[in-house]
Amino acid sequence: MLKSDQTSSLTFETKTQTAPTKSTATNATDTVESFIQTMPDVVCLSHLRWDFVYQRPQHLLSRFAKHSRLFFFEEPYFYDGAQPRLDVSLRDPNVHIVVAHLPHGLTPQESDAIQIELVNNFVKEQKLAGYVAWYYTPMALEVYGHLQPALTVYDCMDELSAFKGASPRLRELEAELFKKADLVFTGGHSIYESKRTQHPAVYAFPSSIDKAHFAQARTGLAEPADQKNIPHPRFGFYGVVDERFDIELLREVAALRPDWHWVIIGPVVKIDPATLPHADNIHYLGGKDYKELPAYLSSWDVATMPFAINESTKYISPTKTPEYLAGGKPVVSTPIRDVIRPYGDQHLVHIASTAPEFVTALEQALVQRDDPEWLAQTDAFLANISWDHTWQNMVSLMQIAITQKSTK
Repeated sequence: MLKSDQTSSLTFETKTQTAPTKSTATNATDTVESFIQTMPDVVCLSHLRWDFVYQRPQHLLSRFAKHSRLFFFEEPYFYDGAQPRLDVSLRDPNVHIVVAHLPHGLTPQESDAIQIELVNNFVKEQKLAGYVAWYYTPMALEVYGHLQPALTVYDCMDELSAFKGASPRLRELEAELFKKADLVFTGGHSIYESKRTQHPAVYAFPSSIDKAHFAQARTGLAEPADQKNIPHPRFGFYGVVDERFDIELLREVAALRPDWHWVIIGPVVKIDPATLPHADNIHYLGGKDYKELPAYLSSWDVATMPFAINESTKYISPTKTPEYLAGGKPVVSTPIRDVIRPYGDQHLVHIASTAPEFVTALEQALVQRDDPEWLAQTDAFLANISWDHTWQNMVSLMQIAITQKSTK
């Protein structure tokens, strides 16, 4: 059985540790290429909306859509007087966003029953057969668990049971999903370690990057209008501002150094915006399109990850870590396990816990901006990391799994 190692670039190792012969490797590559050319449709069941924040699901699933149809099922919308229906909209070629529109006032059981009927009709209309079911949330089993895909993949990118407002049924349903899944992928090594004993085929696929996209930040892009008048030094963060964001740390650091300016980019969700710290040196610019991020990153002096240390961040593997580094920016983070290992251990990212420690780390990072040795080490580390590489390794495992199922 193939397993992922604990290094920065994902590799596979066999049980016997025997290197494949040239002909074996060629045959394996040909088999995977053949699988890609005849890629089955992918039906994704997600708790995240496609248009919310461009992250892991979009990076991976958009690659499937280059070869087959992708149906991305979101959680329903509820409206007064709505007639139950599935709304289908196209984003990119082959990317179909599917969301149920339902009336207010339904019980959970009624909502599930209506969605099941809508989904069954949709599967027939689209002639979906031999497809891949790709789960991001175990909660989707309540509506989609009866489906019979050719392959079931659970891409476990977060420990959802630790998030604010998580359903008490989440752990129970995840146990069911482990029974149904043919493959389990995890979004980082920490969550891999917590899940690997719960399924026979769990593989770690940590956060990856689109290097070319974020490397644009090294080219001196034009300043966005809402950032260009913010004084330097600038310390930036982009991402979702929720219970994982350390509000008090930002408040304390901003107060300790009022001459430093903070740029916070991203939507505020699941927390009261009124609880956010406000000061002359803290600038909330709201959500931005993925395409815009390099322009903002380009003129930051240091990129930051002020995550709270709590249950919701215990297993996260922030995608922004390699993205910031690909943009050539020094990074300061709180002690997130999947940031400490490997980025902190290899001295690519500064780690700090308290506000005074964060200030000290930011001072060191400001000096590091002009360190060519650090930048060379960073680029060497990132050399073999890409979403293309991650996706291709996932596809290799999918091809093996679906072949094994077909020969049983």
